[in-house]
Amino acid sequence: MSSQPQPEPQAQAQTQIHNIGYRKYDGPRLGRAYARRSLFVQSLRGSYGLGRSAKSKVLPMILLGIMCVPALIIVAVAVTTKMTKLPVAYTQYAMIMQLVIALFVASQAPQAVSLDLRFRSVPLYFSRPIERLDYVLAKFGAMATALFMLTALPLLILYIGALLAKMDFVEQTKGLAQGVASVVLLALLLGGISLVVAALTPRRGFGVAAIIGVLVISYGAVSTLQGIAWATDNFDAVAWLGLFSPMTLIDGVQTAFLGASSTFPDALGPSTGQGVVYLLAVLALIAGSYGILMRRYRKVGL
Repeated sequence: MSSQPQPEPQAQAQTQIHNIGYRKYDGPRLGRAYARRSLFVQSLRGSYGLGRSAKSKVLPMILLGIMCVPALIIVAVAVTTKMTKLPVAYTQYAMIMQLVIALFVASQAPQAVSLDLRFRSVPLYFSRPIERLDYVLAKFGAMATALFMLTALPLLILYIGALLAKMDFVEQTKGLAQGVASVVLLALLLGGISLVVAALTPRRGFGVAAIIGVLVISYGAVSTLQGIAWATDNFDAVAWLGLFSPMTLIDGVQTAFLGASSTFPDALGPSTGQGVVYLLAVLALIAGSYGILMRRYRKVGL
């Protein structure tokens, strides 16, 4: 009858349980809402370099300053010369400064998502009480809010200056409301498109170049084609060509519904009927950007 092998005394002496002082956490569980809000705040602060290195603050703060300086100059001239009307409409300001807006979104959208992809930190986010929906909402909301702050602050400066110059309160308030409505759509549209492009690659440089290409090159191409259509008396095509660039889409919406003057050749902006198509295209692109991001992070989170 064979006996079971017994462990050697030396092995038994080496087997020990150590108490290293860990204790169970009994505090409050803040949950997904808190995590989503924290990620939103962290991403929004990061868009302006807050909480990052000094070098990271330089470009976004310079671009914010460039956005505000023309508004300050306009205000100074309006107050000094006692103008009765601002030389630049609230809805025109973002169109005039669109290159600065494009540079801002191209530089900050990859910072918001590309670095997470590059350093493979997205699965770490999803290991917490946060889901794909929370991550996309936080990043989308933060990018749109950063863009809204960039584009709305100059409008507020113009409004305050107009009131200091004793311009008509009702007219200026209406103009500000129209301008704010326009930049809300602009922030959502450009924020969504830029995040989709940036989320396609972990390389920040590629993301910057791709976003600039989508925003700047598309606008240049559409404007060129519109000029050709106008020169050849194909006036109907001028409005429809505006559907193929994010900035001309916003231009068309605000021309049709917000009382803006179109920047299209000979101010041939879309009619009200065409404006409905423009608005539907903008809303479809915003919703489509959100859907693409959700699909993208379904794979990333695995």
